Amino acid sequence: MATTWPPRTVIRKSSGLRTLESALYRSGLGPVAGVDEVGRGACAGPLVVAACVLGPGRLESLAALDDSKKLTEGAREKLFPLIRRYALAYHVVFIPPAEVDRRGVHVANIEGMRRAVAGLSLRPGYVLSDGFRVPGLPVPSLPVIGGDAVAACIAAASVLAKVSRDRLMVAMDADHPGYGFAEHKGYSTPAHSAALTQLGPCPEHRHSFINVRRVAIGSGASGGRVVAECRPDPPAARGGYGEERWSQDSPSGTPGKCFSEKDV
Repeated sequence: MATTWPPRTVIRKSSGLRTLESALYRSGLGPVAGVDEVGRGACAGPLVVAACVLGPGRLESLAALDDSKKLTEGAREKLFPLIRRYALAYHVVFIPPAEVDRRGVHVANIEGMRRAVAGLSLRPGYVLSDGFRVPGLPVPSLPVIGGDAVAACIAAASVLAKVSRDRLMVAMDADHPGYGFAEHKGYSTPAHSAALTQLGPCPEHRHSFINVRRVAIGSGASGGRVVAECRPDPPAARGGYGEERWSQDSPSGTPGKCFSEKDV
């Protein structure tokens, strides 16, 4: 009888990104999906969550894959099309700022992970999540602390989420000039704080974050109250808040663009 818990394999930092997934595949628990998020701490822009399934025979094609925090922007950009090419399936979910405000960051993060896994065209046998337990998944799962340094599927999901979000924030810079979204990607920096104070919040700012709320209340932009509602029709036209889905049997689309579901 196949176990529903990962084997008690000793994972060392020097073991690389393949050890945990290989153990799960050997135990008959594949396909293994990794899930990770980007943008949790940003005060502007969406929370982006990606799920990715890498077949055991395709890892050699992604030899440059590493902990996403160790990769340069250029390295992530080079890996992005390779991951999309060699992944058995992936799904990228964009959660808009208004939904982050309404649900709270942590709940929105968990919900995004559920949506990302549910959107995979290939049903996984096991899910590895980066750091967070994800209740409500239809298959067994395991939270892995520092998962993008331990599991290749989590590292791949992290790159997909990071590049997708960064590209969106660069495009958003043209829609909302003056905030510097292309540089800081929506995170709180001195330059972003100065622009926020001068210009006030734009629709892409998260009013549940204290620095945004203070400016909004001080400027009267919210009438002294912060009310966040999830927009019924988020701007998926520029690839912002749609969902990107790809599987081995569907087209990958045009490299360099974030896709909504209707595009693939």
